[in-house]
Amino acid sequence: MQQQLEELRALASRAENRPTQTGIPRVFMVQGSIPEHELAAVYDPMVNLILHGGKTLTVGDQALDYDPATYFVMSVDLPAAGVVRPAADGSPYLAVALTLNAAVLADLLSALPEPAPATAEQGFSVAAVTPELLDAWVRMLRLMDRPADIPALAPAFEREILYRVLQGPMGWMLRDIATPDSALARVNKVIQRIRREFAQPLAVEDLAEEAAMSASAFHRHFKAVTSLSPLQYQKQLRLLQARKLLVSAGQNVTSVAYEVGYESPTQFSREYGRAFGLPPAKDAIRLMSSIQARRQSFGHALAGD
Repeated sequence: MQQQLEELRALASRAENRPTQTGIPRVFMVQGSIPEHELAAVYDPMVNLILHGGKTLTVGDQALDYDPATYFVMSVDLPAAGVVRPAADGSPYLAVALTLNAAVLADLLSALPEPAPATAEQGFSVAAVTPELLDAWVRMLRLMDRPADIPALAPAFEREILYRVLQGPMGWMLRDIATPDSALARVNKVIQRIRREFAQPLAVEDLAEEAAMSASAFHRHFKAVTSLSPLQYQKQLRLLQARKLLVSAGQNVTSVAYEVGYESPTQFSREYGRAFGLPPAKDAIRLMSSIQARRQSFGHALAGD
């Protein structure tokens, strides 16, 4: 596996210090230190493979660590906070990811035999990487140097990556998310509604009805999948959006509080401080200063070139 890993590192070394498109549909890569506020976000469903360094991803009350010996699967949209680390030899963090597409998964599953029913429900986990999975990733990333081959070959390599994950311990996640009647798929349907309507008042009973579950069963399934209750999930979305508005749009705290769905700016400030460690205004100043320093550093680096 070491030879495959080294080739992947060489191929992905052109990644920038942000999600970098590869020219291959749904495949992106990233390298280096990533700002804290960019790692606290709503993560899309994906298969994530680290090539250098490590990452800790915290979802709800669960923290998962992974490195080049493992890969990470997230099957639903989840608000999470991440921390990335360089490798022991000082090499910068380096990772590649494939965003999951339900239509591609459903088409692949139609060609496979029915599996045994799954007993787990969690929508995210880590598993040991295999030579077969790395091999499929190598052939996928080689397409960056052969862009004319992407339309013909990328879909086949994407199916192979997904197939290798389906064969592993987290394969049930991919199956369930593409199976409309599964509990995971029904929870995911509600997640999409919460994402669209996060600023609106949402009643758990209404969400449960949409998932075709009793309120108690829905709450149990939702917590099992996301490690959050439905209302905690909504609150995480509100706070993450508020942080984005404070930093990127420069809006004041009160207007942001109302825009993301809070009726009380005081409650908003209290919950924001618990989530991010500082009151909203102070956190926005800190983040904007960090962003400015990063831009200046990047500008000096370009001038040095």
